[in-house]
Amino acid sequence: MWGLVDARSPAATAALAGKTDAAASRAAKATATGQDFEAMFLNSMFQQMFSGVGQGPFSGGPGANIWRSFLTDEYSKSFVKAGGIGIGAQVTRELLAQQEVR
Repeated sequence: MWGLVDARSPAATAALAGKTDAAASRAAKATATGQDFEAMFLNSMFQQMFSGVGQGPFSGGPGANIWRSFLTDEYSKSFVKAGGIGIGAQVTRELLAQQEVR
């Protein structure tokens, strides 16, 4: 920028690149953790929501509750994949902020 030459040594550049990769890795892990937390929260909410539905699309039977749990799990994952409700982003920000403090 502005015609200035970067005077860093190749070793310094490699060290900074390694630090950037580590920061990117921490950010990716924090994002995944935030999304997982949001999916678990939504799954819990959906289970409560479906508890009053009765038989619903499963026609009762011994396996209905198992299939219902699979359905709520997939609903929660699809909600998070579509952008979620914002809990995952807040968890991610807090995790990254806690890592900066240390």
